[in-house]
Amino acid sequence: MSTRVPIVRDEPTFREHWSLMRSDLWPDATPAEHLVEIDRYFAGDRRHLKAVLFAVDSEGTPLGFAELNIRSYAEGCSTDRVGFLEGWYVATAHRRVGIGAALVAAAERWAREHDCTEFASDVVSGNDGSAAAHRALGFQEVETIICFSKDLGPPEGG
Repeated sequence: MSTRVPIVRDEPTFREHWSLMRSDLWPDATPAEHLVEIDRYFAGDRRHLKAVLFAVDSEGTPLGFAELNIRSYAEGCSTDRVGFLEGWYVATAHRRVGIGAALVAAAERWAREHDCTEFASDVVSGNDGSAAAHRALGFQEVETIICFSKDLGPPEGG
């Protein structure tokens, strides 16, 4: 089954819906913390997020989103201007009907419009559903990494 769904650019009126969807995708942050990031974005802070596309229903209610950036590096890519899918979400009740594919196709068009010749994404280890969705849309797995971090405490003498 496939559905044609309108894809629109970010709208401040989507703020609350976007926050709830982000909370579902990234539950380690609260809706309030997501709202801080969203408000920063709408205030013009676009360092880590260049654009957001939304799939909407016939009433204009968001069903999903694609958060986009341009990175100077992405694993498996050879250029220094890579369109990057920072976040990709479709509400559970609307999955498996082509909405995610429509969002990614629109995201790829956005990247091309911004002079990118490569498009990349990543998936948290163990998120098999997202990995399968990426593969179904033509993404190829290029690398698996384990990331580490260590808190060094405050700077010496500071």
